[in-house]
Amino acid sequence: MSLQSQSSPSNGAQRKRWPRWARRNVMESVAVALIALGVLMLVQPFSITLYGWSFSVVLAGTVMFMIVSKFPE
Repeated sequence: MSLQSQSSPSNGAQRKRWPRWARRNVMESVAVALIALGVLMLVQPFSITLYGWSFSVVLAGTVMFMIVSKFPE
């Protein structure tokens, strides 16, 4: 029996990797884009509907950023 076979349990128990789209750097970018979109909706002078939805979009982006910041890189 070799020490290498006993000390490396990584053969069958490899860590599962998250899909590329669900990693932190990609999802943080999406969350920041949502926050920026919400702020743009807030300051635009054209549509009251966009203004009305702006707080919800900023809030969704902020909550998404807080959750995504816990994801693995």
